[in-house]
Amino acid sequence: MSAAPEISHGTVASAGRAQISARTLRTDRWWLPPLLTFAGLAAWVAYATVRAFMQEWYFVEEYNYLTPFYSPCVSVGCEPESAHFGRFLPDVWWLPYASLTLPFLLLFRLTCYYYRKAYYRAFWLSPPACGVAEPHKKYSGETRFPLLGQNLHRYFFYAATLISVINTYDAVLAFGKADGGFGLGLGNIILVANVVALWAYTISCHSCRSIVGGRINNFSKHPMRYKSWQFVSRLNTKHMELAWLTLATLALTDFYIMAVSAGWISDLRIVG
Repeated sequence: MSAAPEISHGTVASAGRAQISARTLRTDRWWLPPLLTFAGLAAWVAYATVRAFMQEWYFVEEYNYLTPFYSPCVSVGCEPESAHFGRFLPDVWWLPYASLTLPFLLLFRLTCYYYRKAYYRAFWLSPPACGVAEPHKKYSGETRFPLLGQNLHRYFFYAATLISVINTYDAVLAFGKADGGFGLGLGNIILVANVVALWAYTISCHSCRSIVGGRINNFSKHPMRYKSWQFVSRLNTKHMELAWLTLATLALTDFYIMAVSAGWISDLRIVG
């Protein structure tokens, strides 16, 4: 009986499998998606970080436009008209004006199932693509700190839902002008579009799908929950697209309000 073949590092290899030293046999541009993901996420994080700590050009008093990056504005440095829920945090450069909510939004996105796949591949190369070996010698999955915290995603979902309610409140409030009249401008349309996208992304979350349809043994006895679960499930198939869409709408909304607040452009008014 012949001995099993051995590979170079001395371990016994399967006689039925080819010994391949290359990381992958893929000939397509498998490296392009993780590279684009890395560039996109890095650019967005850089922009969001700068804006969160800029502490200016976040509110248009005349039209009640408040950027979502500063909502709710709870620092004593906030403009009084922008602080819809009071001002009680100290005004220091290292503390964002919306630091009450930004950490929860960050954690909700960091623990999101899609984003985990995206940044695991793009930043950690774990693995960089399907059918491509990762460069790490050991793999422990999400069984160690800090990745154990990924299991808290369902709780960050509740916080994100509450923050979406606040963003909706801001968008509705923006239809009222500072002088008390009704107003409609391009800024209102952008704010509403951003809120709709945020709600779609939030409720398309896997945790929401589990909450809506979980622990039901017979859907026929719960027709409303079944219809809700079907709706969320359809949105869930677009979770990746919605994740990227909301990054775009958040940046666009913030940049537009910053541009109007700074006086670079004037808001395109439709009514009022």
